[in-house]
Amino acid sequence: MLKNTKLLKMLAVPLIASLVMTGCAPKEKNSENTKQETIKDTAGKPATWIADRKIKGLIFMDADDITEEMNPEVLKQIKDKTGIDFEFNLMPAANSLDGLIAGLASGDLPDFIAFYLNHSGRKEMPIVLKAAREGMFTDLTPFIKDTKIFSKYLQDGYLPLDTKNGVMFRPEFNGAAYFMHMNVSREPGYMTRKTLGGPFIRKDIADALNVDPRTITTSEQMYELAKKIKADNFKDNNGKDISVIGPRYWGGTEVKALYSDLAINVNHTFGRDKEGKIVHESQTDYPLKRVEYVQKLLKEKLMNPEFYTMDENRATEGILNGSFAIVADMHNYLDFNKDMHYLPIGPLNEGDKPFRMGLDFKSSGGAWAIPSTTKKPEDIVKFADFLASREGKLLWQYGIEGRDYTLDAKGNPIVNKEVSEMKDKDPKAAKALGFAGVGNSWGEILGNTDVDRIDDFGEAEYGSAAQSQVDEGPLKIAEYWGWDEKRKNAEISDTYSPMAFFGEFSKENELKAALDNYNESIIRAYYAKSLDEAKKILGEASKQLHAAGLEDYLALLEKKDADPNTKVNL
Repeated sequence: MLKNTKLLKMLAVPLIASLVMTGCAPKEKNSENTKQETIKDTAGKPATWIADRKIKGLIFMDADDITEEMNPEVLKQIKDKTGIDFEFNLMPAANSLDGLIAGLASGDLPDFIAFYLNHSGRKEMPIVLKAAREGMFTDLTPFIKDTKIFSKYLQDGYLPLDTKNGVMFRPEFNGAAYFMHMNVSREPGYMTRKTLGGPFIRKDIADALNVDPRTITTSEQMYELAKKIKADNFKDNNGKDISVIGPRYWGGTEVKALYSDLAINVNHTFGRDKEGKIVHESQTDYPLKRVEYVQKLLKEKLMNPEFYTMDENRATEGILNGSFAIVADMHNYLDFNKDMHYLPIGPLNEGDKPFRMGLDFKSSGGAWAIPSTTKKPEDIVKFADFLASREGKLLWQYGIEGRDYTLDAKGNPIVNKEVSEMKDKDPKAAKALGFAGVGNSWGEILGNTDVDRIDDFGEAEYGSAAQSQVDEGPLKIAEYWGWDEKRKNAEISDTYSPMAFFGEFSKENELKAALDNYNESIIRAYYAKSLDEAKKILGEASKQLHAAGLEDYLALLEKKDADPNTKVNL
């Protein structure tokens, strides 16, 4: 037996060595063959060449945000540069979230999918997270190490905290990343435009009343202004009576910017109270103050009765007709106001503090993923990296050189005059040219990240180098509002949304339902017949929040905010 064992050992050594040698030889040979095949495949091809194949995507977004039709000449440019036949479709559904649920449930997915994901607290996150945990997606980390743009995502300090720890490199995945978060700016605090939003007032009315809209910083001052407007019986462009305060440009909904000093937070319903404790707005006196204020505006006919319910078309039409003296919310880049016939009000204080511009450390939003059924997933990552490069962005943002733009001495694009004129006179025809500058945003899906337009193209806005007057109106409004000074004093923060931690909370669904009910209850309370009825509505909403474990969730937020890696936006 011993003898046989020794014999076996003696035989085993050369056998193992042989196996190792025979195991290695084909592998090295295969690797060399692959390398040779790659060289053969890319011989005579541009440096941007990826592979001669089709890449197909399914997009879970609204048709208003992504254009499905692509221009044939642009598609040919993509093919010539990369070898890729690119195609994508929008998922038909009542809304993007329902589409995402149905699409993942079908299991029949193309080469990549894309979906909304502003932050890890969005409703899409638990859906795609469950799919990732069940092995539906490919780990992207191995494929981005050698890319030009997405490899930056692996550098310390490049990604915002939520993108890094909440979306992509979640601790539970041990270094794997199943979603590519997009729209990350190259530099901290970067802003493409001098954008400002909030309530605006018709300039002719402000002038007639001798009011400087910038001096309106409280809801009470807004109320006094509204009474003056009503007393003077101003008319719209058609000679009809106006509403004093109308809805936002995009239709009726809650607009805290109109009375931001009566809210604990303009962006959500969590904040710190005077003692420094994290609370939900329902635990403060802010909601009742707001209800009293809105009921007063409605009762005295200072606010349009459909303020919270009007559809977008009617709201926009009313604003274009001058039917609202005060627009609850719009921004300075809307085309109809380039002549500044509406001026920004305030800004109003926020809670008990004066307004201070707040900026994210870096922007982020939208995401894509590669199903685990996709063959050669590295091709999809390489294609996205091409679209995120300057050359790729030049194609999907500016179109085709010669046809749509020329390059100046520094290599920056100068938009052709014919394209600019077509965009102004026939936007639909211009959009058919097939790039973002004329309203066709297909390239944003995979390529909009590492954003720095001035560094890449020498201009903050598409076409501004060729036509400096393009942004003249918006920039004058920004100057009037004091944008530069406010930007200089802005607070830059790298934080999580308070809703980002629902996935760690045992009563996630109950609390989400209670928070949705609270927001709906606020609107019902505005329209309640009396303050007592409003109190009853808010009381019921608060009870549901309490039953859904609100206090436990607030304790979780305290714990997260105490950790420098999970600071909360409060």
